[in-house]
Amino acid sequence: MELHILEHSLKVASIAKEGIQICTHGLIKLAFLPSKTRCKFFSLTETPEDYTIIVDEDGFKELPESEYLSVADATWLALNVVSGGGSATSSQPIGVTKIAKSVIAPLADHNISVFMLSTYQTDFILVRERDLPMVMHTLSSEFTLLRVVNGEAVAANSTGVTNGFVKPKLVPRPIIHPLSSPSNMFCVTSLDPDTLPSVATLLMDVMFYSGGAKEAAGQSEDSGHIRFFSFSLIEGYISLVMDEQTTRRFPNNVLFTSASGELWKMVRIGGQPLGFDECGIVAQISEPLATADIPAYYISTFKFDHALVPEENIQSVIGALRTNESTGQ
Repeated sequence: MELHILEHSLKVASIAKEGIQICTHGLIKLAFLPSKTRCKFFSLTETPEDYTIIVDEDGFKELPESEYLSVADATWLALNVVSGGGSATSSQPIGVTKIAKSVIAPLADHNISVFMLSTYQTDFILVRERDLPMVMHTLSSEFTLLRVVNGEAVAANSTGVTNGFVKPKLVPRPIIHPLSSPSNMFCVTSLDPDTLPSVATLLMDVMFYSGGAKEAAGQSEDSGHIRFFSFSLIEGYISLVMDEQTTRRFPNNVLFTSASGELWKMVRIGGQPLGFDECGIVAQISEPLATADIPAYYISTFKFDHALVPEENIQSVIGALRTNESTGQ
């Protein structure tokens, strides 16, 4: 298999809910007018806490300086696993499950922090640019490493990190953060970029205007329903994650659906904001799911992590993860 190191230099940022109006103009350009920004990698995810933005350097220029904008203090690179001839077929495991043991676990073993973005099309593993030499050394035995340059994949240069390299001691990875599962059911979907103008007004409303204070107040914690919406426009491909109620607002035949019309339940990871320095959080969740052969999408955000698993598997998922929790939790 090939591991592609994409050419985008990425920033990960958080926009506070109360400051979203200041950034809306730039975000609308990034989502709906990419030709005006030269941005090739843009993702926006709304959670109850904030908006998480992942964006390349050209796109980052569209965001204004603001007290409401927090930026993680590193440049990130996106890695993408490509199996023998391109896109995954329906017979292959979906999402983070298929790379849990070959990519996520080895990076965790080497104390390399990752930030995950699963989309309808593929999975992006974000690593800090400064960690790339160790990432390449860690994964070079499993993958053909290719660097994307001007859209073409070329052999990645060896980084010569072998001197003094110590094979890590493999240790168990108990889950140490609280887990919760909201009541919403979610769809992972896409749409043809040519149809984007026809639903642009609706999408803007969903992104920026449907999650206001009134709605948040109306959906109490007791109901278990949370606000979560993710939009990605990466190299021309659109990915959407939204709850089932939101999909009903779209016209028929606009959103792509899988043959099974699958619905997904969420496992939310974290009681307090997770930060960016702790290693192994994605591995703690994805390894037990891979062992149980349960497909999963995984979306990291500025404060918490989110795994999406098939609706019918949610009880077995919770059981598997609870079994893996560290004692004393």
